[in-house]
Amino acid sequence: MSVFEGSGVALVTPMKENGEVNYEQFEEIVNMQVEGGTDAIVVCGTTGEASTLTHEEHIECIRVVADYTKKRIPVIAGTGSNCTETAIYLSTEAYKAGADALLVVSPYYNKATQAGLKKHFLSIANAVDLPMILYNIQGRTGVNIAAKTMADLAKEAENIVAVKEANGDISAVADIMYYSQGDLDVYSGNDDQIVPLMSLGGKGVISVLSNILPKETHDMARLYLDGKVKESADLQIKYIPLIHALFSEVNPIPVKKAMNLMGLNVGPLRLPLTEMEEEHAKVLAEEMIKAGIKLA
Repeated sequence: MSVFEGSGVALVTPMKENGEVNYEQFEEIVNMQVEGGTDAIVVCGTTGEASTLTHEEHIECIRVVADYTKKRIPVIAGTGSNCTETAIYLSTEAYKAGADALLVVSPYYNKATQAGLKKHFLSIANAVDLPMILYNIQGRTGVNIAAKTMADLAKEAENIVAVKEANGDISAVADIMYYSQGDLDVYSGNDDQIVPLMSLGGKGVISVLSNILPKETHDMARLYLDGKVKESADLQIKYIPLIHALFSEVNPIPVKKAMNLMGLNVGPLRLPLTEMEEEHAKVLAEEMIKAGIKLA
């Protein structure tokens, strides 16, 4: 059974002006997602600035989001690390904190071999009784999880059930589908490729766009799943300029700016991420207005 079908939001982590995590503000943004039709919430992923959270903050973010979500939709906890033991620790703590599933990125910087990747993911899968979604994003990690490796993992661990594919290579998605033969659900990790990936059998998206357009992102995926391909593609194309603006600087710089422009008060970023450059912020605001988003 799939962890979810449709749109999962890669949720930002709200911060106070002094840089502390604003746990209370999670309530507003979680409710906005649930009410907008979002099908799952991913907390402490790339968009949630997980790499600059302490372990204590990381676990508390998962707990708070699970509490605010109240089992209305699944909560998927990002628990990846370049250290296998750390990933196991975060995964077991995420289970205790109320997560429904895990999103585990390939170990970064180490540049593990495919054999090393297998041992890494299997060690985590065997340590915790939760469904696991692999997260493949070579641009951030320096290593690609081969399609055959993914398929082997799904066969060896029954709780490795899906992959978030964010390399942007549609041909590689076809390879994943071929090798896995239905053993893995595939989610787009790129908002500009939701419909193309779903055309190969993908189940939906783990989305940055959903932070500001939850209903529209949900509708894009749901329409496709309901067989309304043209209507789904029309939404994909409609929001391409906004999606480009949301990735004009490294994620999550633009999406946090967008949410603050909407009055959602998600606060600043943690270094080494810095505030959006003025010229890019201007284009982002213009595209948000064109997309019908009301600015505060």
